[in-house]
Amino acid sequence: MKKNILVIYYTQSGQLEDIMKNVARPFEDKNEEYEVTYYHIQLKKDFPFPWSSDVFFNTFPESYLQIPSEILPPPEEVLNKKYDLVLFGYQVWYLTPSIPVISFLKSGYAEGLLKNTPVVTISGTRNMWMLSQEKLKVYLKKLDAKLVGNIALVDRHDNYTSVLTILRWMTTGKKEKSGILPAAGVSDQEIKGAGKYGTIIEKHFSENTMETLQPDLVKNGAVEIRAFLVRVEKVGNKIFTVWSNLIIRKKEKRPLLIKFFKVYLMAAIWIISPVVLVLHLLTTPIFWFKRKKQREYLQGINLK
Repeated sequence: MKKNILVIYYTQSGQLEDIMKNVARPFEDKNEEYEVTYYHIQLKKDFPFPWSSDVFFNTFPESYLQIPSEILPPPEEVLNKKYDLVLFGYQVWYLTPSIPVISFLKSGYAEGLLKNTPVVTISGTRNMWMLSQEKLKVYLKKLDAKLVGNIALVDRHDNYTSVLTILRWMTTGKKEKSGILPAAGVSDQEIKGAGKYGTIIEKHFSENTMETLQPDLVKNGAVEIRAFLVRVEKVGNKIFTVWSNLIIRKKEKRPLLIKFFKVYLMAAIWIISPVVLVLHLLTTPIFWFKRKKQREYLQGINLK
């Protein structure tokens, strides 16, 4: 009897869909052993792509506070199966799994598809995904899903270059290289090479050795932890908590507060972030062992 593999994802640009299909290809190639089903999460009222600046920043409070939108029901062919493995793709919006992904996880459909099922999470992001993954772990635990692996594909350019390229991509739809700016997002080479992780997953799945999957993925480059970005994320989460709650609470002043937040966010990226980097570098010898332990934890799949 064939094993059922479910591939879940949400995408606007198509990048994550390409990643997920490449990871799933080793299962597709053994179609005598596996039946692969794809489920593209769809919102009843989707977000625009490319984004306008106003809509992008106005999405911040609901995104960070994980306030769901209504999703369309998954197709019957998705719901009417029991799955042996789930490949779960997601992207990060404002240091949090995207609203479509949160909306699925908070829907009544998620438990039926994920409960008591091994799950490998796969993200395609700019570069700050670590604490978002921690939030996703909490959801999976509540749903009684079994997290067995994690893959994080990121933009490998420096933090400031990637800010410029991602903003260009999101507001114009142009991902390719232009002028002095490189192409945005995960590189085409890494997207095409994502199949190697699928091969590793399939091997462990077929040999029933999923308990050693994550160390094997890490050994093969599936998860890179940049300690500086972890620090930026921690600071960002504290700041975002204040801003998001203020905007939600002061509904009558929302347009003005969103404008202030936009200015603050740009200042934080270009002014505060370099200060955090300097402090991080200065304290590296002091916190070397602590950061090593932190890196090992974030590369893993356990939840504190």
